[in-house]
Amino acid sequence: MRVISIVNQKGGCGKTTTTVNLAGALARDGASVLVVDMDPQAHATLALGIDPDELSENLYEVLAEPGGTDQLSRILINVAERIDLAPSSIVLSALEQKLAAERHNARTERLASALDAMPTRYDFVVIDCPPAVSLLTFNALRASSEVIIPLETSFFAIDGVQKLLETIALLTDRIGHDLTVRVLPTLYDGRTRYARQTLGDIRELFKDLCFDSVIRMNVKLREAARHGKTIDRYAASANGALDYASVAMELAASPPDFRQADAADDTQSPEPLEVVVRFRDEAAGDVRIAGDFNGWVPDKGVRSSIEAEGPARVWTKVLTLSPGTYQYRYIVDGEWRVDPENPESTPGPMGQPNSVLHVS
Repeated sequence: MRVISIVNQKGGCGKTTTTVNLAGALARDGASVLVVDMDPQAHATLALGIDPDELSENLYEVLAEPGGTDQLSRILINVAERIDLAPSSIVLSALEQKLAAERHNARTERLASALDAMPTRYDFVVIDCPPAVSLLTFNALRASSEVIIPLETSFFAIDGVQKLLETIALLTDRIGHDLTVRVLPTLYDGRTRYARQTLGDIRELFKDLCFDSVIRMNVKLREAARHGKTIDRYAASANGALDYASVAMELAASPPDFRQADAADDTQSPEPLEVVVRFRDEAAGDVRIAGDFNGWVPDKGVRSSIEAEGPARVWTKVLTLSPGTYQYRYIVDGEWRVDPENPESTPGPMGQPNSVLHVS
């Protein structure tokens, strides 16, 4: 069970949007996901279609009482296929005062104990944290093995994240376990030179900590939240859905141990080769390719062209790959598909079929 906290002390950077829509993308790919709303504003709860004021119980009942950590399953709500929610409420803001008399470790381990006591084991637990380094954030980090920091593509946001990374490093020493931290660029508007330059600065500054995927500005993400749905259920072909699908694939393909082993592998790769694959379809409007060769980011590093072949359109994708075996899928109008012209496939990280490409 991978437990991931979505953290940034700055508001408006896309924490809740990332929590909810990453959960949706992971679930769409076959994973079972628990969303834990640790923010008293309860925005993740609202974005998943639940009114916190109508609930008789929420995370406060689980975290405030000594015996409550055994009762997390009681408050869970199924909000979509393969997605459950541990809801929040404004009353959660009183938790720090409630637990003030307890020793530090007891206060910060409540959520970790509750997750450990659950009879149901999820593939992913995604925690939406409040915009502050508080007791609630401590609980989330103590329960997590991974942290994603949504980072708005602006100069001041970069400065804030540098300070947050320092804070997380201090918290890691304090809570006594390592956290794998990654930065996710959000609210990206590729039409402006400023945003493009800032994204370049982010990649240069954070290097391997930075996701290859980028979350573009997309009004459909706000509309989906207003309708209480994840973006993949509200508008599956929207840029927001494609972007979070890419993040989910990148995340699933690179768990912490995989990324560390990959970073330690310093062997020299053979000379890369150009590989051509084609996708034919009469009805498709947009076809991209993603695989472990490009971090599961659609069409990243791929030369693409389109031509007519009778009634069908043919998308040609030119990949530059070193000899080896690769997994990939097409994204056809927002839907992930295996290659219909390639009979060889293998289960991906979450059980979904991926096409297999051999380069020699």
